[in-house]
Amino acid sequence: MTYDLFIADRTFSSWSLRGWLMFTKFGLPVRTHMVGLYDGTMAEDLAALAPARLVPVMKTPEGVVIGDTMAMAETLVERHPDVALYPRDPTARGLARWMVAEMHSGFTALRSACPMQLLHQYEGFDVSEAVRTDLDRIETLWSLARSRHGDAGPWLFGDYSLADVFYAPVCARIAGYGLRVGTDAQAYVDLVLADTAFRQWRAMGLTKIYDPVPYAMDLPTRDWPGPAPLPATLAEGPSVNDACPYSGKPVTDYLALDDVTYGFCNPFCRDKTLQDPEAWPAFMALTERH
Repeated sequence: MTYDLFIADRTFSSWSLRGWLMFTKFGLPVRTHMVGLYDGTMAEDLAALAPARLVPVMKTPEGVVIGDTMAMAETLVERHPDVALYPRDPTARGLARWMVAEMHSGFTALRSACPMQLLHQYEGFDVSEAVRTDLDRIETLWSLARSRHGDAGPWLFGDYSLADVFYAPVCARIAGYGLRVGTDAQAYVDLVLADTAFRQWRAMGLTKIYDPVPYAMDLPTRDWPGPAPLPATLAEGPSVNDACPYSGKPVTDYLALDDVTYGFCNPFCRDKTLQDPEAWPAFMALTERH
């Protein structure tokens, strides 16, 4: 029983990131479909999913179409009571729902001034009073969740939950614009940026090149502040492997890492790995054998 999830450009679509994390982080089976947000085909791509007009959109295995990340999240909670999308403790769950709802409807200054972009970190971004107010409120909520309910693990409520899903794009904004936050908040941002699923999302997004770049600012940039990727390069075959580490299909496209050439079944499999080899456990397992 597999869901269908319709998302837009990974590098810029914060709402799509939330939708994808809902499935990926909780092991819910999903097929992902791309919608042309910046290619001008979004209305056409979503036509069969009416009344959907924005991303993400999900279709249940029974064919029911549901849009809006809040509605998607609550539907998944109902359909999968065995999966701890929210904390099990009622008090923690109440606060988590509150934080998710506030993220869904609020922080408009931050979201308007700092559109999510995962390309690099801007230098010298001017933080308005309204953006600082949003950041202070976010830090208050994060601190409250961690102090009351965070003993079981590193995430907002200890174990990973929908609260972490909804605040992942906030962490991306803090990282992408070099926004100053307190030590504890920065540690949480670093945790999100280092998470395997987040790194995979960013790596897949970087396989697409934009000209012009959406939301570009006339500011200097530095490297993305997440974990530095291993220095892989494009290469020609043959490779040490005959089957793609992801699909098991015959290899046709290649990269090199540490002077060893590895093969993949298509350019996308190669290019997402090229962007961040360590984000892909199946590939790293392959390198350990060679």
